[in-house]
Amino acid sequence: MGEVRADRNEPAVGSDFTFGKARGMVFPRTVLVGHGVLEELAPTCQQFGFPPVGAVITGARTAELAGNRATEILNGAGFRVRALLAHEATGTEVERLATEVRGLGARFVIGVGGGSKIDITKVVAARLGIPFVSVPTSAAHDGISSPRASLHDSESVTSTVGAVPMGVIADTAVIVQAPYRLLASGCADVISNVTAILDWRLAVRLRNEEYSSTAANLSEYAAQEIIDHAEAIKPNLEESVWIALRPILVAGIAMSVAGSSRPCSGSEHLFSHALDRISSRPSLHGEQCGVGAIMMMYLHGGDWKRVKNALLTIGAPTTAQELGVSDQEVVRALTLAHAIRPDRYTILGDNGLAQEAATRLASVTGVIG
Repeated sequence: MGEVRADRNEPAVGSDFTFGKARGMVFPRTVLVGHGVLEELAPTCQQFGFPPVGAVITGARTAELAGNRATEILNGAGFRVRALLAHEATGTEVERLATEVRGLGARFVIGVGGGSKIDITKVVAARLGIPFVSVPTSAAHDGISSPRASLHDSESVTSTVGAVPMGVIADTAVIVQAPYRLLASGCADVISNVTAILDWRLAVRLRNEEYSSTAANLSEYAAQEIIDHAEAIKPNLEESVWIALRPILVAGIAMSVAGSSRPCSGSEHLFSHALDRISSRPSLHGEQCGVGAIMMMYLHGGDWKRVKNALLTIGAPTTAQELGVSDQEVVRALTLAHAIRPDRYTILGDNGLAQEAATRLASVTGVIG
């Protein structure tokens, strides 16, 4: 059984987490969440039996936050590690960094940064067949602990398979320094699980799709935890980071259990991906998924106002204006969303929404004016 613990000065994350390997599913072996847990990086890597040579993949800004310190900690403990700066999460960047990591003779990688840097690291690790540890500097979405990664090209965003982190070290003292908007986005991403699960169950009934009740329950639990504790999630409070991180991590684990992104990605994500393609200035992924969940919950006949109120309480966007996109872009994204992943059946069906229906949907839910 794996490990979940926190700094001595913090409450325990909870003993009901179980990580490890079971029935062919791979989970993080160790998850540390708390104040100052970055200092546990070297002992964690030693516990895993990592070989002496490794690499830290980080960004220019996140290097200053934690990447440089992670490198110092590992080198001070006898590892030989170099920090490599990553840029945009593209296939080309993954190939460049994989070549650099291979050239160093590195046998493990540490991803230090926000979502894109960790996504790059997990794909590099998967390509090279080496383990990695996730060290988030923000919590903008549920990719901290999941095996899925988003890579961008000039026209679209592609979801691809990456390695599951062997460990997650989430230092709340570091993450609280990130803009609050990123944490609110991560919470919105997890809240959107409520419609992803409804879509999954619909696909089971209509398409006989494979289903995991364990993965679905984990995903629902994560979403309900954020919704139930929305009032406690506020800017500039390390305790708020603590409260939000647990369900964000659980959502990533749900995808590992399912072996796909199904528990956390449905019609609301298709809407977000469509918006990425057509908008001149798309917003954060989690923010768009949250707004998408409001509308998709309406289509499912569920309590969309509860979803909207939770987002409002946290301070996440609930309208096109707050996303920074036009009403026309929202409507167009709704009409195109069903075609983003034809293999993934959702409430949008095979033919999607007509423009008139999309306009009414966005209007009734208050997403557009």
